Amino acid sequence: MSSSNPIAVLVSGGGRSLENLVDEIAAGRLDAEVRVVVSDRPGAFALERAAKHGIEALVLDRREFDSHEAYSKAVFAELEARGVKLVVLAGFLRLLLLQPGWGGRVINIHPALLPAFGGKGFYGDHVHRAVLTRGVQVTGCTVHYVDDEYDNGKVILQRWIPVPQGIDVDGLAALVFEEEKLALPEAIRRHFAQA
Repeated sequence: MSSSNPIAVLVSGGGRSLENLVDEIAAGRLDAEVRVVVSDRPGAFALERAAKHGIEALVLDRREFDSHEAYSKAVFAELEARGVKLVVLAGFLRLLLLQPGWGGRVINIHPALLPAFGGKGFYGDHVHRAVLTRGVQVTGCTVHYVDDEYDNGKVILQRWIPVPQGIDVDGLAALVFEEEKLALPEAIRRHFAQA
């Protein structure tokens, strides 16, 4: 299904958020088209998910570039060539430096309530372990616009949940991901509603 809202999904791992977006689009709940999936890791399972759905997938390995700037330019050149209107970072672990014309067109989902538990090194289970170690009673996820710093930029929306007593890292990660499945499509809808 072609949409006037072509997006790119950038991934580093399994691609569960990618799968969720594909499902939301197929169900008619999200007016968007995943035009391309970009991974910074050749072995990312998200690439297999993209292939299963007939979505073009590219590997741009950061190790093949001599700087963040060169890497970022290469990524955005590929997205520009495919007419992408919005970039969705869904478990993408590389610093991506915005290129001219892309401000307000790149969003990221983070598995905590920013500004808490954000920044370099805070991703995946590292975040959930820090939440449990700190003993906070509430956690959740944040979708925000991307700037040139990790986990910074204007917040689009947050979803929160209480932290159950005695829960472990895996259990908390599963609960937060259920919120991410709702937050990311909603953030994309809000973005395009304002665009």
